Amino acid sequence: MADILEEMQPVINQQLARYQVQFGLYKNGEFHERLFPFDPVAREISAENFAFLEKGLIQRVDALNAFIRDVYGPKKILEDGVVPPDFVFAGKGYLAQCDGFVPPKGIYSHISGIDLVEGTDGNWYILEDNLRIPSGASYPMIARELERRAAPDLFRNGRIADNRDYGLLLRQVMDYVNTGGINVIYTPGRYNAAYFEHSYLAEKTGATLAETGELVTHDGYVWYRGIEKEQKVGAIYRRIGDDFLDPLCFRTDSLIGIPGLMSVYRQGHVAIINAPGNAVADDKGIYYFVPKMIRYYLDQEPILMNAPTYLLYYEKDRRYVLDNLTKLVIKDVAEAGGYGVIFARDLSQEKLDQLRQLLEREPRRFIAQEIIDFKDLPILENGERVMRKADLRAFVLSGEHTLVWKSGLTRFSRNPDSFIVNSSQGGGFKDTWILCQK
Repeated sequence: MADILEEMQPVINQQLARYQVQFGLYKNGEFHERLFPFDPVAREISAENFAFLEKGLIQRVDALNAFIRDVYGPKKILEDGVVPPDFVFAGKGYLAQCDGFVPPKGIYSHISGIDLVEGTDGNWYILEDNLRIPSGASYPMIARELERRAAPDLFRNGRIADNRDYGLLLRQVMDYVNTGGINVIYTPGRYNAAYFEHSYLAEKTGATLAETGELVTHDGYVWYRGIEKEQKVGAIYRRIGDDFLDPLCFRTDSLIGIPGLMSVYRQGHVAIINAPGNAVADDKGIYYFVPKMIRYYLDQEPILMNAPTYLLYYEKDRRYVLDNLTKLVIKDVAEAGGYGVIFARDLSQEKLDQLRQLLEREPRRFIAQEIIDFKDLPILENGERVMRKADLRAFVLSGEHTLVWKSGLTRFSRNPDSFIVNSSQGGGFKDTWILCQK
């Protein structure tokens, strides 16, 4: 039955193009937009496997939320020496403007995008925690919608978990933290890389899609300038970075922010999803400490493993990295989207020497990891199945409860020799089928 999806791949991709399911990016000062390539061979995850992942992901996100609340509050984990204070405060993600304030309901990361890979050894490894404005949920949502049209019986009679509830789950999170007013999805506009997602999620949640100039602050609140009257805003799912969020608080040259937003936020008159300042916890250097956070805050052993990681901040780790450079992958802690990732084994001797000097000079800027040999998944290429590296972005929603969406974004490399699967690096995506119990 699933074979019909392979036969329908050209039609599905044509529909994706019609709906403008594209991924845009700026390169060399120019905006480039392309179709996000869809592969019809779905990734299948058993009910038992998903139940294991679900427990581990909830545990991890709960610990990360506790860490952010602590770092901007009592700072006990720093005082107890579990995480070095200077390491935290030296990171670009820490925002002093957020110190001493707890957001509505005490939630910082409402939508967490956790990137995992399944190793050839059978273990799952966390590669990255995305707690700022993780994107990607809309792609498996629209893909499943088109798949259901192509093969309705497959989903009506099969054991595949229904993923159409993401809009409802997100709406419930927004409603839970809403301080009184309408829900808004705030987009920087048409030329943002994930604009399709912004508009699609607004439709699915029933939230208002607002652009620059449509949100203003006065009288201690945020207001949406509608066609007939202003409406008070209670929750903003913002899709712009911290730096540009409020020119009165962060970058003064921001033309896409909401002047005065942070003042309203600190008064507790609006919820911002995800909270400003979350980057303090998804810094790739802080990733090293997440297993310790789980033990510290939850008094539990981590269920899901980090990739073996070395922190150049520590002399012992730095010496090991410099002595074993060609066995490791180096990551710039401030980069995302597959940028700043260096496989040292691919460098010339001259470039290796330059990298060593850089690591010695700026140890806080980088981490090093063992190269995880993660599983290939089949994709359809020119009518034939071939194997390519693939990861999984799981979406964890934190509202009244923390839960994991029974779907996810599986991204794959289109290059047979590459471990980089990010869409910004030319990767494609496929649906993720969570199988129900028989």
